[in-house]
Amino acid sequence: MSTTTNTVAEQVRSRYQPQHPSHLRKRYRSEWFFKIYGLVSVLIGLSFLFIMFTSIIWNGWSAFLQANLKLEVFLDQKKINPDGKSDLNTLRHVNFKSIMRNSLYEQLGLSGNLKPKIRRQLNKLLSRNADMQIREYVLANPSSIGKTVEVTVLAHGNVDAFLKGSISRDIPSEKRQINDQQVEWIDQLVSSGTLVMKWNWGLFKFGASSQPETAGLLVAIVGSIFMMLIVIVLAVPLGVAAAAYLEEFAPKNWITDIIEVNINNLAAVPSIVFGLLGLAVFINIFGLPRSTAIVGGLVLTLMTLPTVIIATRASIRAVPRSIREAALAMGASKMQTLFHHTLPLALPGVLTGTIIGLVQALGETAPLLMIGLVAFVVDVPSTLLEPSTALPVQIYMWARSAERGFVERTAGATIVMLIFIIFMNTIVAILRRRFESKW
Repeated sequence: MSTTTNTVAEQVRSRYQPQHPSHLRKRYRSEWFFKIYGLVSVLIGLSFLFIMFTSIIWNGWSAFLQANLKLEVFLDQKKINPDGKSDLNTLRHVNFKSIMRNSLYEQLGLSGNLKPKIRRQLNKLLSRNADMQIREYVLANPSSIGKTVEVTVLAHGNVDAFLKGSISRDIPSEKRQINDQQVEWIDQLVSSGTLVMKWNWGLFKFGASSQPETAGLLVAIVGSIFMMLIVIVLAVPLGVAAAAYLEEFAPKNWITDIIEVNINNLAAVPSIVFGLLGLAVFINIFGLPRSTAIVGGLVLTLMTLPTVIIATRASIRAVPRSIREAALAMGASKMQTLFHHTLPLALPGVLTGTIIGLVQALGETAPLLMIGLVAFVVDVPSTLLEPSTALPVQIYMWARSAERGFVERTAGATIVMLIFIIFMNTIVAILRRRFESKW
């Protein structure tokens, strides 16, 4: 025994005995190179992150502004309300487009007989859905019929892109979506204060549209909220319960070993596989409707469960064993020990695992594509069984559109999704700080 001890002591002394200066310089140089390598790695990662955020913000900030026309519109009672009925059915048949276009002509001083070609060019300055805004104004203000009022309507997407610089006036007229005559009218409207840039509330109020100026995120935001609520209600309690059972109650045998291995493997399964599973089980077997938030929420729940289980098990395992032993020694049952001591102390880690799973689910596109959430949905869903879409799917659909206006909306929608993610992470950081215990 003493011989072994002496041998170990000699090895320790030989390893840490004073070294030759050249050896010290070599060791310090290696340490310096390692520090530089680590610092360079961090700087490269931050550089790519900075480039990504700069690119998204640079391309997407303009999506929060929209070109609008402030028109002086004469709401002729003979055309709008000849019989005194101003309900929706009556106003639906009123030709508000003609009223709106005539107001634009007068604003430019072009009243009178105009050639059809000139009229077509003028009409292209207005959004195709601008007449609906006048109809909504009349429905909200029936007393305005018979008066001249100022109504703000959307300009065409090409006009909006031109004012934001996406369409350059230096390009030859035959290669632009806006010709020289339309450019002159735009300049005239801008100088008179008729054509202005305003905050784009439509980005958060409108649903799907083939026109970029009337395309919005409301349906996608509501659909994402519905699906996140389903994930929170199902994945969090099921994941925490499964993790607590496997860590505190399950016997250690080959069955639980197989379950643990499969949970770890499920966390690495490609997300599109969960989409195929949802398509086969929830739609084909259970008959749930496609393109609905409930199917999307169930698919994302299956995908989030392994992450929640793994993170919760690691958090429970990190709680000191002495706390469990002390509670059991005081007469507490295993269930009381779990709910009164172990889980409250593991809560910060549970919150971290939950938010990681939710953020991953919020940004998933592939499984939602498999269950049909790429539908063209205009109306906002009011229940889980109505057609809807999600933020990442809406970004994917806008990115595929050829219109120039959808480029900025793609980046703008990405900014909105990043704000959601930052908000969720901020809440978890606050809760972690509140409940975190230091040993």
